[in-house]
Amino acid sequence: MSAHLRIAPLLFAVPLAACAAGSGSYPSLAIRDAERVGGSLETPTPEAPPAQPAPPSADLLARLGQLQSQAASAHQAFLAAVPATRRAVRAASGAGIASDRYASAQVALADLDSHRSRAAIALGDLDLLFADAALSFELRAPIVETRADVTAMIAQEDAVLAELRGAI
Repeated sequence: MSAHLRIAPLLFAVPLAACAAGSGSYPSLAIRDAERVGGSLETPTPEAPPAQPAPPSADLLARLGQLQSQAASAHQAFLAAVPATRRAVRAASGAGIASDRYASAQVALADLDSHRSRAAIALGDLDLLFADAALSFELRAPIVETRADVTAMIAQEDAVLAELRGAI
């Protein structure tokens, strides 16, 4: 082994030895004045009960009635169009994609989709009303009830559409 290789470990050990030297001037680990906490943990007494949401306005109730009737009208039109669509789908089952019966069934399904989308527009408007009522801290229960009715109509329509699309 050469002399340089024997000296190399000693050169690395010298800086490490300097880190191990004890000077005795370590900082104190005692709590400093800035670390002390003052005060107490008493809970404040409530001064007044929390505010209740404002009742819905007459305009909001009128708008809810309008949206409910819009969705109900679209739902009735949907239900009225279902028998004709069922006949068209039955006639198209087994027919090729290029046949007139298949095209007629697709047009009838598109008609049902348009009635469903009219109800979905009312649902979207109800969602906007709900968001506005939440931001202005108004009572949202009437909106929730109307929204539940419209959602039930749309769910029924979705089930019929899924059934008819599966039969084609």
